[in-house]
Amino acid sequence: MTEEYKPILNRKSYVITQGNKRSPNRAMLRAVGFTDADFNKPIIGIANGQSDVTPCNAGLGKLADIAKSAIKRSGGMPQMFGTITVSDGISMGTEGMKCSLVSREVIADSIEAVCRGASMDAVICVGGCDKNMPGALIAMARMDIPSIFVYGGTIKPGHLNGKDLTVVSSFEAVGQFSAGSINHDQLSDIEKNACPGFGSCGGMYTANTMSSAIEAMGMSLPYSSTMSNEDKEKESNTQKSAAALFPMLEKNITPKDILTRKAFENAISVVMAVGGSTNAVLHILAISSYMNLGLTIDDFEIIRQRVPHFCDLKPSGQFVTVDLHSTGGIPQVMKMLLDKGLLHGDCMTVTGQTIAENLKDVPSQVSSDQKVIRPIEKPLSPEGHLVILKGNLSPEGSVAKVSGIKTRRIEGPARVFNSEEECLDAIINDKIIAGDIVIIRYEGPKGGPGMREMLAPTSALVGKGLGDKVGLITDGRFSGGTHGLVVGHVAPEAQLGGVIALVQEGDKVVIDIENRSLDALLSDEDIKLRKEKWTPFPPKYKRGVLSKYEKLVSSASIGAITDE
Repeated sequence: MTEEYKPILNRKSYVITQGNKRSPNRAMLRAVGFTDADFNKPIIGIANGQSDVTPCNAGLGKLADIAKSAIKRSGGMPQMFGTITVSDGISMGTEGMKCSLVSREVIADSIEAVCRGASMDAVICVGGCDKNMPGALIAMARMDIPSIFVYGGTIKPGHLNGKDLTVVSSFEAVGQFSAGSINHDQLSDIEKNACPGFGSCGGMYTANTMSSAIEAMGMSLPYSSTMSNEDKEKESNTQKSAAALFPMLEKNITPKDILTRKAFENAISVVMAVGGSTNAVLHILAISSYMNLGLTIDDFEIIRQRVPHFCDLKPSGQFVTVDLHSTGGIPQVMKMLLDKGLLHGDCMTVTGQTIAENLKDVPSQVSSDQKVIRPIEKPLSPEGHLVILKGNLSPEGSVAKVSGIKTRRIEGPARVFNSEEECLDAIINDKIIAGDIVIIRYEGPKGGPGMREMLAPTSALVGKGLGDKVGLITDGRFSGGTHGLVVGHVAPEAQLGGVIALVQEGDKVVIDIENRSLDALLSDEDIKLRKEKWTPFPPKYKRGVLSKYEKLVSSASIGAITDE
């Protein structure tokens, strides 16, 4: 070995493997399996999200092992390390849910720390539960080394009495049980059949929304975002993903080449077409911020107005993600958008080809014998389903998911709650009636802290038959499984003195989807007087991860990032 070694594929790792000064470094590497021949190979990190915490991540270990073997066969040196996950479905409705969005930043920080600390040349991230994906993409954007994401795959649907079930079925069953429409045995049957195996939540909820967005951005292989975890094609997809890193290394294709503004616009277009989660707004804004592209929450509204919603998927539709996969997956959706001029075809991807090149063999028309993907000329809605609302309640913006709802405007008395738990108790105990507008506040990024998802109260409303009859507004956020007349991500949040903190029980509030407005019917003078008397709540956590998050996190309107 000589000090003059010129790196090629090992552009980063040569600093720890080459030259006499690095003999101690090599000694450490020999202890984990390196030989003389390996020190000239690129070191490729495998961020492995395997965890027994949740079925979303329980099947990732085998995929990470497959990636490791594929990297070795391709001439690289894999180094596997673990990343965390917090299960939204399991923590939902509890204090633990405060750690969910926080985990996105922890995941991003951990991947970045390991890859930088170990001078890795490239990274492949294997993730499942929904914060795994934006967390990985944030790290990739920060580091700008050849990177590829492997989605662990969706769960297959459960079945009961001839109907498909998902975990959201179980949440909604709680509301049905409290309303008396099902008995305890039926509640138990739904619980036992909702999650039949490994994989992320099965509808177009946040995990599958983000996997679809990442494929649309070009950061994962075509078709990878809708595969089932338990199917053999997911193993093959993982092998191909690992192998794809080597041409990227040779050409030095990094996230800065792929994550362009056009790529993010493509992701937003796909999210609108498939009826994806409100969380996509938060995560796409967060990832894009590291590319300094000037993307804002208003861009979602601009794209929404030109992109139809034409995939009939849960939670508001009929089908689950494996059904979408069997009808052509995200490439089929993208091809239909591309043909209508609603997608940028010239964007680079991890295949080394453009979006248009990747899609050249995908048919322009979807098969007529399926109902999952509608003809783009006959969509579920001529515009996208994620509406950005502004007004005195949300001058920085808020997000409403309007797929499947009939009520487009509601005006009613505010029912004010300072936590999710207070609100859920009121719903379960029949204290919320048709026409009410529920406000759940102090659940924002700082106020929670952690910006919990309100799946439990929204599902309870649906279960009680109030999904289209009651409005719900929060500075928290929603599960991808949420549907109904709900508005989240209200900014500024209550903890920062936003108007949502000043609303009192009985105040009239208006949600107006058509005019994209969210207002409390208060005069400017009333707001001014109330603001003068308002004081924020003291921090709920004095030390630890939630305390640090509360101090650092930005507004939801720019992605709730922690290093603004």
